[in-house]
Amino acid sequence: MNRTLITRTLRPMSRRTMLRTAMGAAGYALLSGCGSSGGSTETSTSTWPPSLPVGTFAPTSADNAFLDALQQQGCLYFREQANADNGQVLDHAANDLGGAMDTSTTESSIAATGFGLAALCIADSRGYQAHAEIVTRVQATLSFHLNSMPEENGFLYHFNDVNTGQPLTGSEVSSMDMAIFLCGVLTARAYFQDATITSLATQLYQRVNWPWMLNGGTTLAQAWYPDTGFANGRYDTYCELMMLYLLAMGSTTNPIAGSSWNAFARPTLSYEGYTYISSGSDPLFTHQYSHAFFDFRNKADAYANYFNNSIAATQAHETFCLGYPSPANAWYNEDYWGITSSDYVGGYTAWGGPPAQGPIDGSVVPCAGAGSLVFLPNECLSMLEALKSNWGSAGAWGRYGFVDAFHPSAGWYCTDVLGIDQGISVLMAENLRTGLVWTTFMSNPECAQAMELAGFVSQS
Repeated sequence: MNRTLITRTLRPMSRRTMLRTAMGAAGYALLSGCGSSGGSTETSTSTWPPSLPVGTFAPTSADNAFLDALQQQGCLYFREQANADNGQVLDHAANDLGGAMDTSTTESSIAATGFGLAALCIADSRGYQAHAEIVTRVQATLSFHLNSMPEENGFLYHFNDVNTGQPLTGSEVSSMDMAIFLCGVLTARAYFQDATITSLATQLYQRVNWPWMLNGGTTLAQAWYPDTGFANGRYDTYCELMMLYLLAMGSTTNPIAGSSWNAFARPTLSYEGYTYISSGSDPLFTHQYSHAFFDFRNKADAYANYFNNSIAATQAHETFCLGYPSPANAWYNEDYWGITSSDYVGGYTAWGGPPAQGPIDGSVVPCAGAGSLVFLPNECLSMLEALKSNWGSAGAWGRYGFVDAFHPSAGWYCTDVLGIDQGISVLMAENLRTGLVWTTFMSNPECAQAMELAGFVSQS
């Protein structure tokens, strides 16, 4: 199903089409922020403290009410925009269907489903849905993905038909999207402590042949296609890749060597006084996704404290937005900032900064700030509340919370939400409030062992 057929979103190129085009031409680097020039290793750098004081997070009753709405409505997406029988979550859906499943697309993604599994844990914890219904949904999801979906060496295809589970035409086996799916799987395994869930989740994780995805190299490949084999791109430069490598290292059946942690490059970027590890062309999500599951707080390896690194990256991004030149600076301010890979008026794009990447036009992407709630809670929460207050009724907020992106000065409000953007928003809000996803996910022994293999030590 080509998302260009959804005329209401003015999307001339679908996310799936753009991903495939980018991977075929130059690897996945454009969208992920990862390089593909070979896995050189940077020299060890010192750990950086936050560039500016982050401040104490002391939410008011209004703050908590906003976070409640953000999470409950975000979790609703993963309940309603998923196949009730097999648990596959739609990659994207309209934000205005009154609870009906979007029938204009059959495109599910394993990444959205992975975020959805973790969101179901949050929904259970907060009483958004009956416990028995959630357990049944999780069991069905894991069973279908284990027993009924095509796989290659344990890896699932990125985009699949939400009803049949069959890969969509042109879809790839994606190592990163499989990692996001497995993070959700392991979160559910640890949270529910249900014998059926434990068995299914463990089988899904243990059947993955991680060395196969190395494709004879020292860094993990980004994708494999049934017709052409491995794509040229590798995850060889810092981005959202940490969860991928840690899952591969922590496997008890088919692991990659612990030395793989040293195989990807960690270049540094300096911008307006902020210095942090970055490939230099990263959408903000690359500094968020691994942190949704793995708890990097107060820990460092031989290279960095990656939690503090993401604080600096978020601060640099806010500074970048506020100082962006005309005409976008007519809108960006402390109550309106944040961009990351998303829809925009011209389709789907990877945009961010610093340095400037993509057709920056003054649009704002709410999940950019929501995904960084744990890094800059006061700044991000204040900005998100302002977005809802100022533009929610105009089209920025709907049944599942924020739309994917909007541009008030252009009169444009995306009518869709994306599963992965809802997922990172819901998970980071919960981690800010209770740390539930961190605590639950890190209770998996494979995850803790992987961080030990990578050389992480506690910091005071």
